[in-house]
Amino acid sequence: MSLIDSLPEVRGLLAANVPLEKYTWLRVGGEAEVFFMPKDEADLAHFLSSTPDDISMTVLGAASNILVHDSGVKGVVIKLGGGFSNVSIEGTSVRAGAAALDSKVAKKAALSGVSGLEFYAGIPGTIGGALRMNAGCYGSETKDVLESAVALDRSGRRMVLNLKELQYSYRHSGVSNDLIYTEALFKGLPGDISSINDKISKISNNRNESQPLKEKTGGSTFKNPDKTISKGLSAWELIDAVGGRGLKVGGAQMSNKHCNFMINTGNATASDFEDLGNKIVSKVKKFFGVELEWEIQKIGKF
Repeated sequence: MSLIDSLPEVRGLLAANVPLEKYTWLRVGGEAEVFFMPKDEADLAHFLSSTPDDISMTVLGAASNILVHDSGVKGVVIKLGGGFSNVSIEGTSVRAGAAALDSKVAKKAALSGVSGLEFYAGIPGTIGGALRMNAGCYGSETKDVLESAVALDRSGRRMVLNLKELQYSYRHSGVSNDLIYTEALFKGLPGDISSINDKISKISNNRNESQPLKEKTGGSTFKNPDKTISKGLSAWELIDAVGGRGLKVGGAQMSNKHCNFMINTGNATASDFEDLGNKIVSKVKKFFGVELEWEIQKIGKF
């Protein structure tokens, strides 16, 4: 019996052998053994509660910082769709589904005069991914504005986690990877709509000027290291110093515009990206003694 034949009936999309490259920003990767896009939280909870624990599950958001192995992903790949993308405002509180784009949350908050979430305009992902990795930029992080998050565990049980329970640190959360986030509640501050929009525009313009947004890219490849270890240098500065800008392996290349971004020049494979990233790690380790840590998440059998 194939895996899909052993799974429960759902109201959303359930399909076998779905190519994942079209869902990722890097446009590489093999097939999902089974691909599931739940209709809503109840559909997801039913699926989780009715699926044996020994079947692996992987969650995709916007896949803006995901590298999928060329051989694909075994088990079930879950992608949250439209049923998880709503954003609502009540006073200075912002409730957002896990599939809502970060930029959409920033802009919707701005329309209601809610400040504090402008930095999300600079993050190319979804709220689910932001919750998972404490996403941030331009001096702000998810932990600075988050009040609570809703998640389902492997048995489909719904739980509400407060900020302390999420155990956030730099680009990291201490909770189990088995939890699937479905929504978040943010607490902003009252602000002037014009000023908030000006800040969002500045963030967006800065991204356009400094990052290769028109390329097939995956966002920041490596986390910034502890500056006490790197002597004040950020990841891109370390990469630049060892000749990483423009470095190429197969169809994968470190961007000339921002050398902590990898781009697909047209025919890259996931192996090309992994080899390129590992080469950068090796160079930086050799010359600076600093161990760069991947910010891009690798899924599949790497």
